[in-house]
Amino acid sequence: MLNVGLTGGIACGKSTVAGMFVKNGAHLIDFDRLAHEIQEPGKPAWQEVVKIFGKEILSPDGGIDRVKLGNIVFTDKEKLTKLNRIVHPLIYKEWLARQEKISQKDNHAIILADVPLLFEGRMQHLFDLTILVLIAPEEQIRRLMARNHISRGDAEQRLKSQMPIDEKNALADIVIDNKNGISETEKTVKQVWRELLMREKQKQ
Repeated sequence: MLNVGLTGGIACGKSTVAGMFVKNGAHLIDFDRLAHEIQEPGKPAWQEVVKIFGKEILSPDGGIDRVKLGNIVFTDKEKLTKLNRIVHPLIYKEWLARQEKISQKDNHAIILADVPLLFEGRMQHLFDLTILVLIAPEEQIRRLMARNHISRGDAEQRLKSQMPIDEKNALADIVIDNKNGISETEKTVKQVWRELLMREKQKQ
């Protein structure tokens, strides 16, 4: 089994790249999705988050409104830290459980964990290797404004809440530059996939 961490700056196309790896045969565990699931109404994380941030962050159906919560934590590092202390241990526990299920079915699986804040959380030691997806910061801002329907100022603020891309670049084992369009990225992913297969064999 090969345990791979996939990360990238906000709005860099990381999810698209993750999907390409899945097509090649990777097993994907999406940390963002895990965070959604553990914060569903009635779950322990939901109770703690509402207790700290108030019922103002809830949507009409009782779920946590990610946009409202994001607007709070992306402008206040102390509140972001509080949120992370609630959700991270629960995400980690669920990740390990899903890893175990996959490895039981496929002992030679390549398991890709999509982790938005992998380097910010100093989590690289949890993986056999890490892959970084990147694009130019200006392109990140443009995509984020279009995707989330927010102002340039808000997009820049969210970018500042993450580690600068050049620092992430220095920490990553493999870098996928996503600036040249889907077809070029697919070629790069296939090359990286071959490398991952070789690394998994070397672990046996």
